[in-house]
Amino acid sequence: MTQKKNQKEAKQNKTLIIISIVLFFAVISTFLMYSAFGPQPTEGAKTITIQVVDNQQNTASYETHTDAAYLRQAMEETKGLTFVGTEGPYGLMLHTINGVTADYGKNQAWWSIYVNDTLGSYGIDSQPVADGDTFRLQYTTEANAAN
Repeated sequence: MTQKKNQKEAKQNKTLIIISIVLFFAVISTFLMYSAFGPQPTEGAKTITIQVVDNQQNTASYETHTDAAYLRQAMEETKGLTFVGTEGPYGLMLHTINGVTADYGKNQAWWSIYVNDTLGSYGIDSQPVADGDTFRLQYTTEANAAN
């Protein structure tokens, strides 16, 4: 009986080792894929436009010359543009831009990020900046998101 038990434990240990190796390579592969195909910043001087569309559909536009690799740094360098947010696991979550607060708890509102008229896939901390890009920070609610 003990020999069967030992054989069963050995088989289970072997299975766990194989699963661990497979998971290790899956994690490494995911990291390499993200590194190769994830957002890639560009080096050097760039000219970008940042537009802010508030809750009244008023638009403020800023042309910025920057060496920033990511949008947050470019926003921090932009004169006249103010913003406040909360740091989280995915970077800064925008709450207030130019004095206008989007509060999901009160009115189901948030700030959307558009890159060259396409809804962005990243937050401001990981959104790459390239020369000629236009970023639109759009006050969005449940009602106008459906449209």
